[in-house]
Amino acid sequence: MASQTPAVVIDNGTGFSKLGFAGNDAPSFVFPTAIATKSGVGGSGASGSGRPAVANKPSFLTGGAGSGGNLSAKRGTEDLDFFIGVEAMAAANGPGYGLHYPVRHGQVENWDQMERFWSNSIFKYLRVEPEDHYFLLTEPPLNPPENRENTAEIMFESFNCAGLYIAVQAVLALAASWTSSKVTDRSLTGTVVDSGDGVTHVIPVAEGYVIGSSIKSIPIAGRDITYFVQSLLRDRGEADSSLKTAEKVKEEYCYVCPDIVKEFARFDREPDRFLKHTVTSPNGRSITVDVGYERFLAPEIFFNPEIYSSDFLTPLPTVVDGVIQSSPIDVRRGLYKNIVLSGGSTLYKDFGRRLQRDIKHMVDGRIRASEVRSGGKKSGGLDVQVVTHKRQQYGPWFGGSLLGQTPEFRSYCHTKAEYDEVGPSIVRRFNLIGGPGST
Repeated sequence: MASQTPAVVIDNGTGFSKLGFAGNDAPSFVFPTAIATKSGVGGSGASGSGRPAVANKPSFLTGGAGSGGNLSAKRGTEDLDFFIGVEAMAAANGPGYGLHYPVRHGQVENWDQMERFWSNSIFKYLRVEPEDHYFLLTEPPLNPPENRENTAEIMFESFNCAGLYIAVQAVLALAASWTSSKVTDRSLTGTVVDSGDGVTHVIPVAEGYVIGSSIKSIPIAGRDITYFVQSLLRDRGEADSSLKTAEKVKEEYCYVCPDIVKEFARFDREPDRFLKHTVTSPNGRSITVDVGYERFLAPEIFFNPEIYSSDFLTPLPTVVDGVIQSSPIDVRRGLYKNIVLSGGSTLYKDFGRRLQRDIKHMVDGRIRASEVRSGGKKSGGLDVQVVTHKRQQYGPWFGGSLLGQTPEFRSYCHTKAEYDEVGPSIVRRFNLIGGPGST
């Protein structure tokens, strides 16, 4: 049966989880990676505590509240005592439920809660029988092997899935960029700039393998931009400066400008051309909020972090250049040529263009300096290219969808039979799918 069914692709991020089936263009479900449990329940699954306590309780292998009748009867979901995603947020607003976030900085922190989260994802949202499907799950770079083992244990022992493949998010983001017209060959060498809600990572990948020693993370991402917009609205005394409104302004109006000083001058010269209005309805009341400097000032914190924070002062282009320079010399050319954007916080208009220009400026300056040092000997130059594409918001999920539908995908998966024979350590064996030579 599992040989005919599509693979299930699950990407659990710090802020949002993306669920769906291989071969689809977009995830079927996107919702917050949050779980609401009855107060005093489910908060105790300590990270790194080995096998989570809930693993051997079949009552948790259930759908969600309100799931289909036949599913409820089959799985015993009538007395379910937890919710995930948007329902979790709603339940936590009422009495008796506490809200938890099982993933922090990309890594699973609470395995008890994560198992419950996966059970609802599989049975209530995707509505599949895990024994009939192969699963592709994502992991952050430098994920400890113990985490991979815990994932395999839950997937095979609690859910009895047919097969499992755990892929690094950055490698999947590179695969997703193959849809761009800028990408001429299906290479798994490149630098991934992955900026989501909680953190921004710059990850160099050579032929499908992450160069772990060169990875850098930046403590600026979507949440920080929302807070920055909110502070600008407050300083101006706008009628509504809630986080919801700040998020709406960020998503609908913000863009990256080529030169912040010139943009301020243009704004002051023609304020009417720039001023936009956003209407929100908190508590049913319509309030008009003016959108001003924050349109171009908010995303600028990637390129001039000092306007937001005194703790972190290195601009994103400098970090990307440093990551590539610290990688082995023989792969640097490929890393500059294929800088791939991934994650919702890279979607601003002209973000890729500005990043490419600033990195190229640094590279060209270094080449000129070396030419001077070598007595005017001309260099062949270096191609710097930042790849933007239509799927970059859900890059890792879409890359998983692409690879999960390839004919060879199942041969790279660990099966239930192999797991039973070897045990959880089987997932320490890393089979690279979609590498050079793959189609």
